Formats: sequence, structure tokens, C-alpha cells
Amino acid sequence: MAARTDIDVLVVGLGPAGAEAARAAADQGLRVLAIERNARPGEPVQCAEFVPMMIGMDMPDLGDSLIQPIGEMQSFLPGEAVETTADFRGRMVDRARFDRHLIARAQAAGAECRFASPLQALAPDGTAQLQSGARIRARAVIGADGPRSRVGAAIGAVNADLVESRQITVALNAPHAATDIYLHPDIVGGYAWLFPKGDQANLGLGVAAAEKARLKPLLDGLHAQLVAEGRIGAAPLRHTGGAIPVGGITGPVGRLGDTAVFLAGDAAGLVNPVTGAGIPAAVLSGRMAGLAAAAHASGDADALADYAEEIDDTFGASLSHALARRRALLATYRTGSQPGPDDLRRGWIAFPQYWTRDASPAREMEALPAS
Repeated sequence: MAARTDIDVLVVGLGPAGAEAARAAADQGLRVLAIERNARPGEPVQCAEFVPMMIGMDMPDLGDSLIQPIGEMQSFLPGEAVETTADFRGRMVDRARFDRHLIARAQAAGAECRFASPLQALAPDGTAQLQSGARIRARAVIGADGPRSRVGAAIGAVNADLVESRQITVALNAPHAATDIYLHPDIVGGYAWLFPKGDQANLGLGVAAAEKARLKPLLDGLHAQLVAEGRIGAAPLRHTGGAIPVGGITGPVGRLGDTAVFLAGDAAGLVNPVTGAGIPAAVLSGRMAGLAAAAHASGDADALADYAEEIDDTFGASLSHALARRRALLATYRTGSQPGPDDLRRGWIAFPQYWTRDASPAREMEALPAS
């Protein structure tokens, strides 16, 4: 059996949440190891690559990842004129470059980052077994390993509600500075999007997991429609896809023996259940988790409870409202009918109907899919 290495903080996953967690913890002077199952930083990309500009959220600079700014949103409903929402601003990024930028910041802070280094198991006492055979014991573990988090599973915090997505990158035939959203009753539990990236665009679609078999035909149909309209090229340049957690906050804390466990980003269910937004919440929660893990490793007995409270204070209201809207829209299908235009409007952030009555005032926390 391999010898055990003892450290302060183990971060599992080096996407935006994990990279920012590793940086924040290392900045506190602790010994931090961050592991990533993929061999290349930031790859493969499973992301729509839109980063919203949200009030009150301190995002790091984008390094060399910026592709173009976004100024507005266009929402398409069947049989109706396109509706434009001004000042839905954001930035399209090269997600692989963005991840590499965040990882470089973590390494500069002193975190050790290992790639092609999957977590095999977390023992009940908190010891991490890596696929390489290495055994790691940390005072705190941060799970930033995505919607099907092994760290989350180890503490019984599993994202049970997922959307499945499929995306192609295509040539964009004319400059465009809006995020285009396609709402249709046939897209059960999700929507379709066209996000411009200079002379290319990401064209994607997400549906409830039970509808996964419909992903390809629905996306193929939209692709053909936009090709016929002369907006995009016919030949897909790249394909990607993946699961998106849409069930709200999971965890976000637990214990394995004396080891404190913190979940961040997708692992903690911090994706907006309506839009699929994930990058800003991943970065912010990663930073919070890194600081909380450092506090625990330094003897703060309240670090777990404080982190859980901070996550709820920051994300709880907006995620709960979005989850209620998502569930209300899905409930229309259970009556044997399909949602009409008014239902679709109530279920989408661009329309005032979404924000009525019980709407959270934290509109700036809502955004388009980013992870």
C-alpha cells in the first residue's frame, strides 16, 4: 500500500470552482493539492461559454479568454415575433483558456495541481485514494468535481435532478452580439440557444433527463432551420454536451471522520435551474469554499456551518425562485397538455411574468447557461 501524504486542503476538480478554491486556500498559506481527472487543463470543453456580467459578483479578469461582448438577449417563441431584452450583458469566452487562466492563478498562489489524476474513492475517515495509488489525507476536502460529484456522493449529497444537453459549434455568417433563446413546448424541461463567438457560434439544446433521446432530433431540426435562414453554416465544427444539475443546492457540507467536506459549483447544485447558468456561481462558491476550508484547517470549529449559511444567503433565494418556476412549467405536461406562450414566458427570465409575485429581488444572480 502506498504511503499516505498529509496535507491541509484537497481540491477535487479543476474547473472554475476548483481552481478558485485552490487559489483562495493557498493564499492563506496552507498546503493545497488540487487534482483533475482530465489530462489537459480546461479540456474537454462542456460549456456554452457565456459569462454573464452580474451586479455585485466579483469575477476575476478573463485573461486571454475573451472572445466578444454580449449586449442583449433575443427570445424566440413559436409563431410569435422575436422579443429583444436590452442590457442583458455578458461576455463570450474560450472556456479552455479561461480555465487555464484560473489554474495558473492557483499555481501562482502555491497550490499544487495534478492532471490525469482521478479520485478513485473517499474513505469514511476522509482519506482520498487516487487512481494512481496515492493516498491523501487532508483536513478539508473541497468537491468541485461537477454534477456527478464523487465527493458529494461520499457524504450523501447527490444531484438528483439533471438536464442533459447537446451542443455543436458552427460558422456564424454575420456578426451578432445577442444571446438567442428558443423556447418551445417540444423542448421539455429546457430550451435551445445560439451564442455567438466572433465568426462562430455555439448552438445547443437541453432537456429533462427523461427526454434525452429527443436531444439530437430537436437540435438537428433547429440547426436545419437556422441554416435555411442563412444565419449559420451547415457543417458542425465541434460537438459537446453533458449533464447540468437543476435541482437546487445540494449539500453543501459534510464530514468524513475528522475531515470537513465542502461542495462548490456544480457539485453543490449552484446552477440556475431555469437557465443552466454556472460559471459565476462556480467561481464565487469556489472562492468561498477555499476560504472556509482554510478556516477549518486553521481550527475554526464553525467553518462548515458558516459556509453552508453563506451559500444559502448568496444563492438560496434566486435558486429557489428559479426552481419553483421550473417545476411549475414541468407540471403543465403532467396534465396531459403542453405549455402555451404564457406558460413559457412565466418560465423564462427575460419576461416580466417570471419576476412577478414571489420573484427574488436578486435578478442579477440569474444568467444564461455557462457550465
